[in-house]
Amino acid sequence: MNFPLHVLAADSPFYEGDCVSLVIPTLDGQYGVQAGHSNTICAIVPGILTYRTPDGETHPAAVAAGIMKIENGEVLVLVYSALRPEEVDEVRQRRAADEAKEALLQKRSIEEHHAAQARLARALARLNVKHKYGR
Repeated sequence: MNFPLHVLAADSPFYEGDCVSLVIPTLDGQYGVQAGHSNTICAIVPGILTYRTPDGETHPAAVAAGIMKIENGEVLVLVYSALRPEEVDEVRQRRAADEAKEALLQKRSIEEHHAAQARLARALARLNVKHKYGR
């Protein structure tokens, strides 16, 4: 059984179409969705999102923070960014991770500390999807 999936990044639609299964990263770990799932809203953390289309293909993406809403069998995923493995610039993400690690070592405000943690998580998620699924 399929369900409609809409994955929207802040700057553009990422995927809109039928889906067999979806796995998103959450604070509590990986959260799976299949057709007939109950209505739900949950937070997405930086990590790897994967969805399987009716043709049997599994598609991974590095996603930033966001939310997922399931309502009446339709799934809406809203994230700040979503990148396919081939879209990840490894050098840039390594530099971003290093800069975020350096910022975490500096004594700054709690807001700046949390922002650096978010930058580090996003960069590591992108590197992870590149290494795991990159071509």
